[in-house]
Amino acid sequence: MSANVDRATERLTSSIEPGSLLEATPECLVLAAEDGSIVFANHRAEELTGFSRRDLVGRSVAMLLPSWFDDGARPDRFETTCRCAGGLEVPVEVCLGAIRGPEHFLVVTLRDVTALQAGREARFEAEAKYQSLVEQIPAVVYLDPVSEDADSIYVSPQITNLIGISQEEWLTDPYSWRRHVHPEDFDRAWEEYEEAYHAHAPLDHEYRMLHEDGSVKWVLEQAFPVKDERGDPWLIQGVIFDITERKRAEEQIAFLAYHDKLTGLPNRVLFEEMLEMAVARAHRNGLGVGVVFLDLDNFKLVNDSLGHHAGDLLLAQLGDRLRGCSRESDLVARQGGDEFLMLLSDLELGATGIAGGDAGMLVAESVAERVHAALREPFDLNGTEFFASGSIGISLFPRDAIDAQGLLKNADAAMYRSKRHDPGGHVVYAAGGDDSLERLSLTTRLRRAVEQQNWILHYQPVVNLEDGSVDGVEALIRWQDLNGGLVPPGEFIPLAEELGLIEAIGDWVVREMACQHAAWAADGLDLMVGFNLSPRQLWSAHLAESVLGKLADAGVDPHRVVVEITESTAMADPDRTQRILNELHAWGMTLAIDDFGTGYSSLARLKHLPVDILKIDRSFIRAVDRDPDLGSMVKAMIQLAKGLGMTPLAEGIETQGELEFLIEHGCPIGQGFHFAKPVSAEEIPALVTREGGLVPASTA
Repeated sequence: MSANVDRATERLTSSIEPGSLLEATPECLVLAAEDGSIVFANHRAEELTGFSRRDLVGRSVAMLLPSWFDDGARPDRFETTCRCAGGLEVPVEVCLGAIRGPEHFLVVTLRDVTALQAGREARFEAEAKYQSLVEQIPAVVYLDPVSEDADSIYVSPQITNLIGISQEEWLTDPYSWRRHVHPEDFDRAWEEYEEAYHAHAPLDHEYRMLHEDGSVKWVLEQAFPVKDERGDPWLIQGVIFDITERKRAEEQIAFLAYHDKLTGLPNRVLFEEMLEMAVARAHRNGLGVGVVFLDLDNFKLVNDSLGHHAGDLLLAQLGDRLRGCSRESDLVARQGGDEFLMLLSDLELGATGIAGGDAGMLVAESVAERVHAALREPFDLNGTEFFASGSIGISLFPRDAIDAQGLLKNADAAMYRSKRHDPGGHVVYAAGGDDSLERLSLTTRLRRAVEQQNWILHYQPVVNLEDGSVDGVEALIRWQDLNGGLVPPGEFIPLAEELGLIEAIGDWVVREMACQHAAWAADGLDLMVGFNLSPRQLWSAHLAESVLGKLADAGVDPHRVVVEITESTAMADPDRTQRILNELHAWGMTLAIDDFGTGYSSLARLKHLPVDILKIDRSFIRAVDRDPDLGSMVKAMIQLAKGLGMTPLAEGIETQGELEFLIEHGCPIGQGFHFAKPVSAEEIPALVTREGGLVPASTA
């Protein structure tokens, strides 16, 4: 230790009394000479460093502060590490000062900042955790001052995803929220915000915001006041959630509660609500209401033969067509399955200029006709052309019912009558009988008839029109109903199709017909025998195998069998029909198109079908000799059949005049009451062997 330091230390130490300011200060105080040698250290320095004053005086400040000799000028205040006794290092804040006098001294003040640093680290960690949490949650977090005039304090980065602006734009533009709230929601959202703000209450509301790209975002905003230590509102902390997907899901759920998912049409629930309103309005204003009930014919056939996806396509396309058949004020709905409803509101009441015409009924029937016209166009089911028909029932307020449920019930009953008596047509409800109970009774009895096979076949001769000889017979099923005698097929076949019972009935017909043909053949009576295939049978799997098996069991030659299908069935799915008919024809069976002229055949399709007989529908034969228009059409049909290499057959011949017209224009065969009604199998031999044939005596 140099003599100069010793003398300086002695003079300084002797001048510092125990109660002096340097000793009394709460700070750790070290005085050093200009060369950095410590000349004084107070007792706080001893406490901080663990060194005694004796150990410190004369030593360099660098012993305590290693960074003392770092290059560069030292600031007046800085933080560093103090090296204490035992090698312990304590974080300190260093303040530098100077004493100017005869001799210059450096004043070094040390303050232990261990607790301060720990606080800083804890705060940094808390801030990091908060920032990590806030910026990772799927929501916008914001912090606003209580004063409405002050700028926003903080907004999380998620604001960019929500509305397409940066954090800086939100914080610097006091109108950014206003500019991005949907105009239709702004007044309500601002009013709710103001109400919560002035009441110092939590805020919880939903509204729409507009993204910079123009898209609409639904948001849920929740906010609450943060109070200071006195309990006064200090800040407003809030969070904004993007609930767009939730809102879409809610809208979808709400939509599906009142709409059909497949077609997008209103469902039965919404239809009934709108019907109730329409009836109430009609009561008040003296107007009418119509309900049109549509049920597709043979829809199960589509699902069973083409698959449920094809059935869904058909229903969706039909829904689109029905929209085009109604007026702007009408409502089209899907009841379920293959049933559709149409609500015709605000119909005028009273007679029209047309004789017997009711204004409301004319509107309803014109809608029904438009529906039928729409069904005549083929449906495209994944590349397969399909022709569909539907039966329609109509009921009118106040003519048929005075409440909504009555209108629906009566429209359903009228539709059922149409399906039973006029498939593919429409029927206006007529009072009389409880159709729903009648339908339930018929359904139950029909199922029992299938189980017990309560059927019988009658046969109608097919006659050579020139000489009256019997060329063959057509097998026609009758239901031996214990409650009502013999029921003709038109009364139960449509219901059997709907209930899925037709295949069992069809199997019985083929088996019974084959056995009867074998019995006649054993008695020396060799006839062509024909039967009708329903649409469901035609498209059933292994049709040819099933028919051939039953014929083989009875020993019947397939060449002596005529298979008949209706024109509408043939055209429903022409490609599929052609494949099936080709297979039947290849086994030798004769094929006939029944009810020709009623099914909107495509001649291009017809010429490719392996058809042998074209049966002209009875609706064209009736009064053909007296109606020039019918006469022209029948002549054209006869020529068409011959031109396609088919044999024309006239159905439903009932008068001598009709017979003579057909003979004159070259129709070779026919059938009808003019020759014989359908009779039991036991009566056929006598008809076949009758002398002179079945041509009435007046023409023989």
